[in-house]
Amino acid sequence: MTPAVPVAVARRIALAAQGFGKPAPAAVTRRTLTGVLDRLQVLQIDSVNVFERSHYLPVFARVGAYDKSRLDKLTFEAGSEYIEYWGHEATFLPVQTWPLFRWRMDQSREKALGDPDSWACAHSDMLDWLRVELRENGPMTASEIEHDANERRGPWWGWSDVKIGLEQLFRWGEMVSAGRGGFERRYGLAEQILAPEILEAQVSRSDAIRELVSRGITAHGIGTLDDIADYFRLPSADTRAALQELEDDGLVHQVRVDGWERRGKPREVWLDPKAKRPRVIGGEALLSPFDPVVWARDRALRLFDFHYRIEIYTPAHKRVYGYYVLPVLIDDLIRARVDLKNDRKNRRLLVRAAWSEPTADAETAVRLAELLQRAATWLGCEDIVVEDKGTSSTALRRILA
Repeated sequence: MTPAVPVAVARRIALAAQGFGKPAPAAVTRRTLTGVLDRLQVLQIDSVNVFERSHYLPVFARVGAYDKSRLDKLTFEAGSEYIEYWGHEATFLPVQTWPLFRWRMDQSREKALGDPDSWACAHSDMLDWLRVELRENGPMTASEIEHDANERRGPWWGWSDVKIGLEQLFRWGEMVSAGRGGFERRYGLAEQILAPEILEAQVSRSDAIRELVSRGITAHGIGTLDDIADYFRLPSADTRAALQELEDDGLVHQVRVDGWERRGKPREVWLDPKAKRPRVIGGEALLSPFDPVVWARDRALRLFDFHYRIEIYTPAHKRVYGYYVLPVLIDDLIRARVDLKNDRKNRRLLVRAAWSEPTADAETAVRLAELLQRAATWLGCEDIVVEDKGTSSTALRRILA
């Protein structure tokens, strides 16, 4: 009979696998940061900067205040042991992981070049020109490349043909990130950036997916087929086949989790036998909307009974909670959510709204206030302003006052 795991235990396994529940380090060193990056495997990149860029937040959630320039050295500088690729969405990931996505690169190229109506086929001259331009001039950002087609079209997120071409070659693995200037990606030919052992590594599709599935279950601790496949955006059928192989080798075990059902039947769940099972998880954390703990909204609902949707693209009058709302993890439960804005000009942290969850207890507002104070200090804010919106805004304002 398949062993049963209570959902509270599954939740603590998942949080421990993600690096929660440890005491904050006395000092955040380079080794501390690489430990977080290697544990997560992927650090999702997002351009929204209303509070703080998303890739900085999972590190803050796990280790507390740290010098962001140290993370920049690991993620923005060429030649680092971390690189960018579409690992989940756009992500920073260990450079040794890059060859595991070669099948995805090949698949993207074959799909684009196999369609005579695709952008790549229609702009093959542009792609050839970009290859020559970077071969002759070295790594550059899109804005540094001079070309008649290097002009944005449409609204602010519109891309020029130069940018589209660079991104196409990036997806194919011909170009890689050579660091960033500000927040703009610098593109270089793969042979200009990658060490020969990375560039020349050949991993079969099945072996690569098996390794990614193994890393995904380690990062999850416990998860369904959908959870594990989603971590690296893998095909479900290939993920299931890899899980079966790993199970045959004793590297994962099937269990069932109370309440995890689909259409009235228990879901298949896999457990990393090496995963820790802490009895308690302590501490407070602000979770980015793109933190692996909550980026799969169905998993967040199963683990925390927490219904979460990001409302950035929702018209203001239709938003329920706010523009950039972060879940607040206290111990092993999500007990609140806050809509935050960093008013950099006036050095203020604005709490546009603060909401308590049904799991909130008598200490939630106090612990949230302390967490916000730590976040404000980390961001260089001198004041916290709580606006009058949300079920816990009044209590939070009183505590902070």
